[in-house]
Parts: sequence; structure tokens; C-alpha cells
Amino acid sequence: MIDDQASSLRKMKQSRLIKVIAVTGGKGGVGKTNITLNTAIAMAKQGKRVMVLDADLGLANVDVMLGLRVEKNLSHVLSGECTLDDVLVTGPHGIKIAPATSGSQSMAELSPTQHAGLIRAFSELRSPIDVLIVDTAAGISDMVLSFSKASQDIMVVVCDEPTSLTDAYALIKILNREHGVFRFKVVANMVRDVREGQELFSKLSKVTGRFLDVALELVATVPFDENIRRAVRKQTSIVDAYPSSPAAVAISQLAAKAASWPIPAQPGGHLEFFIEQLIADKAVGSQR
Repeated sequence: MIDDQASSLRKMKQSRLIKVIAVTGGKGGVGKTNITLNTAIAMAKQGKRVMVLDADLGLANVDVMLGLRVEKNLSHVLSGECTLDDVLVTGPHGIKIAPATSGSQSMAELSPTQHAGLIRAFSELRSPIDVLIVDTAAGISDMVLSFSKASQDIMVVVCDEPTSLTDAYALIKILNREHGVFRFKVVANMVRDVREGQELFSKLSKVTGRFLDVALELVATVPFDENIRRAVRKQTSIVDAYPSSPAAVAISQLAAKAASWPIPAQPGGHLEFFIEQLIADKAVGSQR
């Protein structure tokens, strides 16, 4: 029986490998949600089945940015009123969005038990996906840390502001020293050009190199682009509304690069609950 279960687990892992990417940034105002949504839509345009989890559970805005109508959200999943599949809304190019709620302090302060309930909800997900992109809240709360360390790849979005760099460093420091995360991908956002993005990355790399045991990789430099504001006002994505604009081109390139990031065959020391819990629960269930 044990051999049969192990065989089923291996087959499940081979048949359902899901890439999980957390997009975070330490502070608000760095364009994190814009990077999340546009990367998700660009990946969908490239043929991937993508889901966005709005993990800013108390101040959600992913659905608002796309002008989507939401009837139920993750708070209804946690209360047991419905399943995760029931709250999903479909966005541009078929992306699925798991919306949270806005203006709810209780959702922003979930207990460990409630976190576990949200985790279990993913084990029951039926909608097929290739990529899950998690748009975390700003800051270094337990919720941000939990979602970040649970993902295979962490994209830290920074812009050319002193507070952006210091807060990004604080987030990286905690994830590294207290949670054993060693690899981070960096997106330099709202920069004037590639050179400025590289200089921004260099500033962050120098301070992390002095005090932390981490490896940073600059995966994208997204230029400041007025078309982003125009797209936001239209409640659409820049990769759809202005696909040839500088920011849209940079994000589309980021999406293609992210799609090629390898998925580890085994957990990398993080929780990685989105995959491991889903696979393990379904494998056990298949034996009953």
C-alpha cells in the first residue's frame, strides 16, 4: 500500500506541476499589483493557464483594477460558505482571479488556523492552472511572509526611492534569516531606462551582499510609462491596451522569462503548500 501511494504521488507530481510566484515589495506604491496583473495577462496571452491570488486580504484591489464584478471572495471560503472554485472570477484572456475583500481588518489579521483553512482550500481546487501568481500585501506582516516563503519564486518589486530599497531589504532579511529563503528575483519598476534599473539593483545587491547570505537576480527593468496610468483609468492592462509601449514590452518579456523558470521536483525547504498540499491531499484521496 505504501509503495502504491508513493507511486501515485510521483505520478501526481509529474502530471500536475504548478509554478508558484509571489510578487512582493516591502512597501506600497511600487507598482506591485500592476506587475502582477500584467505579468499574469501576458503569460495567458502566451498560452499559460494562470491564476492570480489577491493575497492583500484586507485591502484587496485586483478585481477593481480590471473592473470585474465580484459576488464572493476568500472570506466566504474561510467561513465555509463556498469553495475556492466558487469565488473565482475570469479576467482577460481567461486568467482566474481569487479575490479577497477590501476594508476588512479581520481578513488582514488571520489566525494560524485561518491560514491553514485557506491553505486547505487550495487542495480542493478543481480549476486547472499552470501558474499561480500571488500578489502579497505591502509590508512584512506574518501573512506576507507566509505567502512569500510558500512560493517557489519570489519577485521583489522595487523603485528608485530610498524607502523602497530599505523596505525591500527588510523583507529579504527576514525571509533569509528567519525563514531560510536564499534566492530572490528583483524587478526594477518605474525606472527611466535599463541603466537606472541596473543601478537600482546594484544598490540593493551591495547591502544584501554585505549582511546577508542571499542570491539576487535582476529579472526585469520596467520603465516609467504614462500608458500604465491610462490603462489603470480604463480598468484594463497595459499589455492589452498599449502592447507596444515600453512598459508592456518589458512586462511581456518578464512573463516569457518567468514561464521558463524551472519547477523543482522536490520542495526546496519552504512550505510550498500550494503544490505540496494540493498533491498530497489528492493522492491520499485517490487511495480511499
